[in-house]
Amino acid sequence: MISRIQNSSFRLVVAICAAAMLLSFTGNANATSRIKDMVTVEGIRDNQLLGYGLVVGLDGTGDTLQNIPFARQTIEAMLERLGVNTRDAAQMRTENIATVMVTADMSAFSRQGSRLDVVVSSMGDAEDLRGGMLLATPLYGADGEVYAVAQGSVAVAGFSATGDAASVVQGVPTSGRIANGAIIEREVRFEFADLNSVKLSLHNPDFTTSRRIANAINGHVGFPVARPIDPATVVLNKPADGSLSLLDLITDIEHLPVAPDQRARVLIDDRSGIIVMGANVKLSSIAIAQGNLTIRITEQPQVSQPAPFSGQGQTAVVPRTQVEVDTGEARRLSVLETGVTLHELVNGLNALGVGPRDMISILQAIKQAGAMQAELEIM
Repeated sequence: MISRIQNSSFRLVVAICAAAMLLSFTGNANATSRIKDMVTVEGIRDNQLLGYGLVVGLDGTGDTLQNIPFARQTIEAMLERLGVNTRDAAQMRTENIATVMVTADMSAFSRQGSRLDVVVSSMGDAEDLRGGMLLATPLYGADGEVYAVAQGSVAVAGFSATGDAASVVQGVPTSGRIANGAIIEREVRFEFADLNSVKLSLHNPDFTTSRRIANAINGHVGFPVARPIDPATVVLNKPADGSLSLLDLITDIEHLPVAPDQRARVLIDDRSGIIVMGANVKLSSIAIAQGNLTIRITEQPQVSQPAPFSGQGQTAVVPRTQVEVDTGEARRLSVLETGVTLHELVNGLNALGVGPRDMISILQAIKQAGAMQAELEIM
């Protein structure tokens, strides 16, 4: 039996250099992006729709009505609307029907009569929705109003196959999609052309970035039409002389390049061992030592038995234990100055064989010591 105990103290302090190395990549920090990729225009957003319906035509893979009471109630209510009385009928045993939730995203400025893709997901104990047909299902918005009606054949990517001793499931056979399966019946009224001002919401709020966006817009137009009001918002006003509409203005400025700024940040996902460092992460001068205490215990028991035909003695197991201790004395304390390059950092980490898990512990220790000039965020 072999057991190995490792106690890493400041082994990955070198990882701290990882943050500093990114400082040398000032070129990446100055990379520009289009304004349209950095902001969201107020009012231009999707609206989520939700509905409850029935999928019919399944090959015995639908809900079990005895186990799913709301499925039976839904079928009875639907048949009554169609003039079929089932209240006094014997207990239904159909397995070709499944109750489902239907969801869709209605994009901004969608007009009446246009179509949407919908996603159909089973609610009961249905096993497979392949071959099913979604019956006309109203889709409601957050205000309780019906905005679309969905109907059509469900396309399922997954499948399942079951035998007496084994089963195979690929994907999710209880969820499917209907391309262009919903027709919009009600529009969300929003006349963008009538607005005199609009707000641009930054995807990554930052004071410097919002000011740069406003300056880029004003410099392009030639007079002040934009102003930042907080790190996440830039107000865009229609020119007072009426030379441009708000729609024309946004079309002109959305392709302007702006260099976004960001706070120095290190993100750590402890579950997966992922570490992401921003370009502005800096390290103070720091002394780094890397060493391990490794204890290796090896058991190699041997069997002792008497000589043949001796008639005396017994067979016994004799323990043999070997203990090896490595204190890491060969490793020395070293000092790393501020401004370590990416090349130097990668070479150092490769030489030490540092893994992400060790680096996480080292980064946390460095931040606690005050040597890392960045925000450390644990996801």
